[in-house]
Amino acid sequence: MPRARVHAPRRRARPMRLDRRIEHYLSRFALAAVTVLVTGFGVREMYEVMNVGGGLTVLQWVFLVLFAISFGWVGFAAAQSVLGFPGAVLKPRRQHRVAEAPARTAILIPVYNEEPTRIAAAVEAMAGDLAEAAPGRFAVFLLSDTNRPEAWIEEEAVFSRLIASAPGSCPVHYRRRTTNHERKAGNIADWVERWGAAWEAMLVLDADSIMGADTILQLARRMEGDPGLGLLQTIPRIVRAKTLFGRLQQFANRCYGPVFAAGLAFWHGREANYWGHNAILRTRAFAEAAKLPVLSGKPPFGGPVMSHDFIEAALMRRAGWRVELATDLTTSFEEAPPALSDVIVRDRRWCQGNLQHARFLPARGLTLVSRMHLAMGIMSYASALFWLALIVTGLVLAVQAGLTEPDYFAEPGLFPTWPVFDAERAIRLFVIAMLVVVTPKLLGWLSVMLRPKRLMEYGGPLAFTLSVLIEALLSALYAPVMMLAQANIILDIVLGRDAGWRPQRREDGAIAFAGALRAHAWHFIFGLVLAAVTALINIGLFFWTLPVTAGLVLAPLLSWTSGMRSIGLALRRVAILRTPEERKGGEPAIAAMEARLAHWREPRPAGDIEALVADEALLAFHLAQLPPLPAGGFDEAEVLAGEKLKRSTSLAAATGWLTPAERMAVLKSPALLKRAKALAGGKQAPG
Repeated sequence: MPRARVHAPRRRARPMRLDRRIEHYLSRFALAAVTVLVTGFGVREMYEVMNVGGGLTVLQWVFLVLFAISFGWVGFAAAQSVLGFPGAVLKPRRQHRVAEAPARTAILIPVYNEEPTRIAAAVEAMAGDLAEAAPGRFAVFLLSDTNRPEAWIEEEAVFSRLIASAPGSCPVHYRRRTTNHERKAGNIADWVERWGAAWEAMLVLDADSIMGADTILQLARRMEGDPGLGLLQTIPRIVRAKTLFGRLQQFANRCYGPVFAAGLAFWHGREANYWGHNAILRTRAFAEAAKLPVLSGKPPFGGPVMSHDFIEAALMRRAGWRVELATDLTTSFEEAPPALSDVIVRDRRWCQGNLQHARFLPARGLTLVSRMHLAMGIMSYASALFWLALIVTGLVLAVQAGLTEPDYFAEPGLFPTWPVFDAERAIRLFVIAMLVVVTPKLLGWLSVMLRPKRLMEYGGPLAFTLSVLIEALLSALYAPVMMLAQANIILDIVLGRDAGWRPQRREDGAIAFAGALRAHAWHFIFGLVLAAVTALINIGLFFWTLPVTAGLVLAPLLSWTSGMRSIGLALRRVAILRTPEERKGGEPAIAAMEARLAHWREPRPAGDIEALVADEALLAFHLAQLPPLPAGGFDEAEVLAGEKLKRSTSLAAATGWLTPAERMAVLKSPALLKRAKALAGGKQAPG
């Protein structure tokens, strides 16, 4: 698998039919035209708001430029949703090249210190259905990068049982890397290099993903029937959310997501993007084109590429393969971070990866649309800086207008040159701007209201409309908190602080109020100061900035309640924030997984060395997974662990004495595990 270069010539893709080519050009022209019209109108109105005095000051020009960037960003989102709305409502059928037999497909699930029982339940549900529907065409590979000793033992305890019980016509395999270099991208590349040649396609899932067998089969059949297709990305639906924040994301994804997805498909065509999971890739195409380069320099801007997915899609497009969205496949699911704090942690990693993409923007051979995907990924975080700068600049202008005496002698004439504003036009522009911001939500609401059957799956018109209003209100309160958090993240990255690789919480979002207060103290203080300053300057300005200051002042409370299951489940009981997947009976794939969870969680797998050496079958499985130890090397943790085992009188005493690094050394060494087993049997560990 050759490593790709940043700069390389582009291979010509297979030519499109003339009608499809015209359709692609027209769709992109329409998107550009609507975006330019909306943005141009907003910028012109803002210019007129500030141009009452016969010209703009330097600070007003700065404000106008920042406004143009920020309004252009939300205008693009609004334009995309407007153009996607007909497709979301009418759902036009598109012809696909579909083979009768699915491509031989490996289902890859990268694992990094995850809860293994949830993965096992999902895999068992999928493998059972696939074994019946297409025996011998699929297999599951659990690709572990786990580096915590307890998590390693737990996943082996669960996955060894899963492998033993898996159907022979859809087997399950497990592999753990000793060194997780290049993170998830390196994990996938390692599988491609070692086993990929035997499989025509690979379906990449996250540890919190699940797909219905109908969607998996359709993906594999489309891949088999369309030799020019390199990657097919589904639109995952968020499920199983229980906390308040999780349910907000789940509802927004389900309500507004179809309009968003139809908007993407409207202009992406065969140059879509990859989101890193819930997608099928042609193994040969990926192997030829998408092993990521290692960027020169040190992290955060150099080193391995953190956000691998966008770059892999761009490299496959450069190699001539099509990358498409499958908006019609509806049983592709994932889970959402349970709390605000978890999203901020995830954004820290994603933001660093997206900012690295700036290194690829000038890369030779990339298509214009691929560059747009990269630029949009960067802007998804940089927009927070522009918004913050816009607020600060506007505040300075307000202070200047309210407190500065006019200088009548700056220029000859009868009128002062300090900033003045057209208040009536400003109010009109504010209303228009808010309409542009909420357009995707309004169209999502309307797309459901127009379909009575679907509307009842959301709880009926009143419950559904109330859900939209609650989601919109809470999203508006969370938005300024995320703005400051993302601005702080960008500052961290610019200062050279690497994000590292922390595992994600999946279900439990609980956080103590004291912890929320500590984490968001600076948001609270900033919001309080901003509110006080605006109130002192002008009470009208205070109310204008209230949408920002309210969220910041309430940040600790918002963060604390965001992870509460009690609030989320209480809202579910009264049909607020309900989604169609939660109707009676639910989605078969989700129901099948839920039915298996209790089986996998009882008994709870133990994650300690004592449990490992006490279970002969598990110990044999563990030893069979270990690669040979490197000859002649010196591992300090291994030496110290050996000495501690030698000097201990019981395994419980020894494991209490071992550090996490030393416990990992024991798990990697057959000799040290032999000593541990001897101690567990009441014998002195052999020297």
